[in-house]
Amino acid sequence: MENLLTIIHVIACLGVIGLVLMQHGKGADMGAAFGSGSSGSLFGVSGSSNFLSRTTAIFVLVFFLTSIALAFIAGQKSGTGSVVKSTESSEVQKPSETKSGEAQSKSSSGAQNIPK
Repeated sequence: MENLLTIIHVIACLGVIGLVLMQHGKGADMGAAFGSGSSGSLFGVSGSSNFLSRTTAIFVLVFFLTSIALAFIAGQKSGTGSVVKSTESSEVQKPSETKSGEAQSKSSSGAQNIPK
């Protein structure tokens, strides 16, 4: 289920990026308002939404829904233990390993410790 949601999420993300890049900007016709065109207002006439903007809205809705669903699934999967406690337990084990390694190197002859 999580893999399917992740695939849908990535497709929606790429769809939003592609559709936004394909759309015509609202400020692109601004030069026409200053004498070079026959625009009635400063930013042109705002008509009804076309196919690209409707499709973009659908992809954005799917993107947000999959984001919420994936966040919910990740929250359910996480353990109830503390992150701090798990890092403290791993840090306690590491110094004991290094101390035993230092003890072995001190017991060996000093000639082996000289860098080459």
